[in-house]
Amino acid sequence: MATVGVLTLGLLSGCGAAPTTPSGTSSTPAKQYKIGFSLSTLNNPYFVTVKQGADAEAKTLGYNLTVADAQNESSKQASDIENFISQKVDLIIVNPVDGQAVVPAILEANKANIPVITWNRKANGGTVAAHISFDEIKTGTMQGEEMAKVLNGKGNIAELLGTSGTDVAADRSKGFEDTIKKSPGIVIVSKLTAKFDRATGMKVMEDILQAHPDINGVFAANDEMALGAISAIEAAGKSAQIKVFGVDATDEGLAALKAGKLVADVSLPPYFFGKQALEVSKQVLDKTLTEKTIIVPSTLVTKENVDQLKTKD
Repeated sequence: MATVGVLTLGLLSGCGAAPTTPSGTSSTPAKQYKIGFSLSTLNNPYFVTVKQGADAEAKTLGYNLTVADAQNESSKQASDIENFISQKVDLIIVNPVDGQAVVPAILEANKANIPVITWNRKANGGTVAAHISFDEIKTGTMQGEEMAKVLNGKGNIAELLGTSGTDVAADRSKGFEDTIKKSPGIVIVSKLTAKFDRATGMKVMEDILQAHPDINGVFAANDEMALGAISAIEAAGKSAQIKVFGVDATDEGLAALKAGKLVADVSLPPYFFGKQALEVSKQVLDKTLTEKTIIVPSTLVTKENVDQLKTKD
């Protein structure tokens, strides 16, 4: 397992070097490779920025990149991957909608001898050349620790879960809950799925506030759900009462943090994460990859360090 500093960066500018490719400084390949990138959704600002980073790196490398939006539908993702196979791309990057549902499509790519990289979320089967992700248990752990500190170890809280069937949602929740259990004065009174979606996060938060009007904190497993929760909390007039914690460090999430609406975030920088997908693709295609599992570092972001955060080149 490799841990790369490419994206930690300078997660805080001045705290690290500017991002470079893991394989060195080479930028022009001998061949213009065709890459297919299947994203779970583009109806989420995080993944839109991921695409921007991937497009930028593909241009630098001279690769022909096609990004497909699965629209959070496993059947659409399977069709997108089948199209990549028919187009005889040189490599496929997959951000699974569902870790199990994506397996048959990966097996088809395996049969066609097209290398597959899983990105952000794991697949439950098939052969992959590499997997790129953050340590999502650590992501949840960092927010659990921060919430316990901010709430002084006591209070009633709610948790907004990500999409069922994804290891990212499960791992963030595990890290958070295992950490919160160390503070017996904090009780999770509600735990509901909001599918990593802002509108769903708002609706779920409205329901939670009806059932538990006295909560003190909310852990949302991504910024989209956190922003939806904040809208519901503001509408209920409870902004001073309820502390909200998010994940991703999207532009809107960081703006909410600077405005005091979000207490803390975990930076999983989407632009650089998108670039990383292409950088690892180059290593796979050049046969220079040394580690199949690449763990990208992340960092806790609060009002104290948010102005140092580096989000793009």
